[in-house]
Amino acid sequence: MLKELLNKQDIDRILARMAHEILERNKGISNLCLVGIQRGGVHLAKRLARKIKEIEGNDIPVGSLDIAFYRDDLNIRKEQPAVRKTEVPCEIADKKIILVDDVLFTGRSIRAAMDALMDIGRPAVIQLAVLIDRGHRELPIKADFAGKNIPTSINENVEVSLEEEGIEDKVTIE
Repeated sequence: MLKELLNKQDIDRILARMAHEILERNKGISNLCLVGIQRGGVHLAKRLARKIKEIEGNDIPVGSLDIAFYRDDLNIRKEQPAVRKTEVPCEIADKKIILVDDVLFTGRSIRAAMDALMDIGRPAVIQLAVLIDRGHRELPIKADFAGKNIPTSINENVEVSLEEEGIEDKVTIE
């Protein structure tokens, strides 16, 4: 059974709050870059950048990161991962990188993303922003900015749907 947890307005409000939190923690946009994890994280990073521009009046660099070949489950997956684009529009050395993803679960995708970032350069700091933190960590990873904490059972599935993918904005749990 599918249950809707967040709708378009909820997601929009959450992203507005997160944008303010990011600016407050980092004292503005100086030396800041958002990098979204393919796919949902990229859309959310772009939305956060728009919110930040509304607040600060200036653009912030936004990149995309493909973690397909950094995952630790490559040898046990049934299908080959879909390779997507990695594009970071600025030198990340000594930058404050805000890594953006849709759902934080075990932490393994975030570990893979940090490995991929370190292959590009050495950021001054990496902070994590996620729309949904559902718990069940297998690695010691915590979000710096979490839109919503949603306690789940290990068997439940949290799905983030975004209009950039051709479907209406919502978060559901099954």
